[in-house]
Parts: sequence; structure tokens; C-alpha cells
Amino acid sequence: MELQLIRTYHLKGTNGILLFNGTELCKTVELPWKNNQPRISCIPEGKYQIRRRHSLRFKEHFEVMDVKDRKYILFHAANDAGKELRGCIAPVLQHTGEGKGSSSRAALERMKDHLYPLMDNGHKITLTIKNAEK
Repeated sequence: MELQLIRTYHLKGTNGILLFNGTELCKTVELPWKNNQPRISCIPEGKYQIRRRHSLRFKEHFEVMDVKDRKYILFHAANDAGKELRGCIAPVLQHTGEGKGSSSRAALERMKDHLYPLMDNGHKITLTIKNAEK
């Protein structure tokens, strides 16, 4: 099972489209690319496993595993990457600017509705991140 994140990079943030098995699941917002520097950059393009995660702060969400030189890269609710993210990825229903979106909690629920049942049945979910320009 594959998620694809197709990114468009901007100075103030990174916008993306998240596809699940070729169909748009939601959109995403992230920090701008700053050479994978922790807490100020989005993560590198590549292929990653994702898993379910629970924390007191974010409740039920997802973690992107084995990101080089980074830890705790999450998919969690946020509508403004610059103010609410430190390297994580936020699902949104609509883009409203560079690294900004709306209805993030609803988009995260959509992700959980689609992916949690598959994960609960033992399916591995792979996330492939790539540039829209390539």
C-alpha cells in the first residue's frame, strides 16, 4: 500500500498533494526545504514507512519512520507550517498559501479512516515523497 506525497516548494513553505493508491486523499503543508535541518526544514524526498502513533499532545496520528538525521517526524493536524510545525507534515483539505492550509483535523481524520483499518490488518504503508517538477 503506497502513499505518494507530490511536493511543490515555495520560499515560505512546502505544499503537497497526498495520493493513496493513485487517488488524492488530501493536501499537505510543511516547512520550506532547508537542507533537512532539524525543526526548520521539511524532510528529504525519498521512501519511508509510516506507522500509527499516539501521544498525549497529538492523540492518534502517524509517524514517518527512519528519516535520516531526524526523529519524531509526524503527520499531525496543523494549518500553518511556519507556526505549528517543526519538521512534521500536516494534512489539510485545502491550500490557503505557502505552507498554509485549512481543515487539518478533518484531513487527518480522513487519513486515519483510510489507513488505520489497513494497518490494523497488518498492511505496511509506504510513503514516497517526490518533487512535482520531476
